[in-house]
Amino acid sequence: MPQKVRIALDAMGGDVGASVVIPGAAISLSRHPDSEFLLVGDRAQIEPELTKHPALKAVSKVIHTDVAVKNDEKPSQALRRTRRASSMWLAIDAVKHGEADVAVSAGNSGALMAMGSINLRTLPGVDRPALAGVWPTLRGDSVVLDLGATIGGDAHHLATLAVMGSAMASVLFNIERPTVGLLNIGEEEVKGHEEIREAAEMLRALSDINYIGFVEGDGIGKGRADVIVSEGFSGNIALKTAEGTARQMFDLLREAIGSSWISRIGYLLARGAFRKLRDKLDPNKSNGGLLLGLKGVVVKSHGGVNTEGFAYAVDVGYEMAHYDLLTKINQMLNRDGSALVQAQTAQEAVS
Repeated sequence: MPQKVRIALDAMGGDVGASVVIPGAAISLSRHPDSEFLLVGDRAQIEPELTKHPALKAVSKVIHTDVAVKNDEKPSQALRRTRRASSMWLAIDAVKHGEADVAVSAGNSGALMAMGSINLRTLPGVDRPALAGVWPTLRGDSVVLDLGATIGGDAHHLATLAVMGSAMASVLFNIERPTVGLLNIGEEEVKGHEEIREAAEMLRALSDINYIGFVEGDGIGKGRADVIVSEGFSGNIALKTAEGTARQMFDLLREAIGSSWISRIGYLLARGAFRKLRDKLDPNKSNGGLLLGLKGVVVKSHGGVNTEGFAYAVDVGYEMAHYDLLTKINQMLNRDGSALVQAQTAQEAVS
């Protein structure tokens, strides 16, 4: 574990930028006083916010750039226009050169993935990085990946996601052998595409993976497994569907509560329970997606979060760096020769 966790923040990313990033960092610092910060962005925007938080200012260094990636830019455009100059690139570059242990950005997701992949490269044995997030469930939280970093994937890719997700869950949840499930259209072994069925056989052959089988969509919210693995297309649809359903549920509840005076009285009597429900489903409190598979720790925050939400994303980065996630992933990928070699051998046996 590093004595200090150095966190590089893209202070220009997201819908608001420094006015959320800086106070969010201050909240995270209060929870993790062994943190240090590189604040990358326009000094004229950063310093007025920084003066409001003396404790954060004392452990921060500002790296100036007035170049920012636009939220609506295509990754290729962002790379051509801002490569090596934007706050996003420079935050990632700090990780590459050992000046920071983790980079956190609320900026353009596609650009962050592209810049992370080009600048940091992927770990040995990892074909493509994945976006992993923490999903609130009925029995706690689960790690779900891929949430949309890339589309599609063969059995080897899914097995790799399982290894990386298992490592992340063991760090976040302090579980020695997290349970792992494959997202599928049914729990029966004959269900799903050939790639998913092959991935299931590969995972059964990996001694380090506590594979429990297929998990249907409703099993994510039930907490059927500590880690749920999917290719990016299905994972992103599942995420957006869950977010939309949560918003719909709150809108329907608000409408029902306001429909009569009896309903309003009932709300007053049960408002503690409603508050707990709101806190459980608050997207700000499960903010912070991890770009797994890179030779460095990069965290993606939602662009429209509030200061508390951004603080949670910084917290995720802190935990991953403090408990040395990359070393844990490498150990799982390479234990007893190579977990990926075992997976490839299992795939060949199936085919």
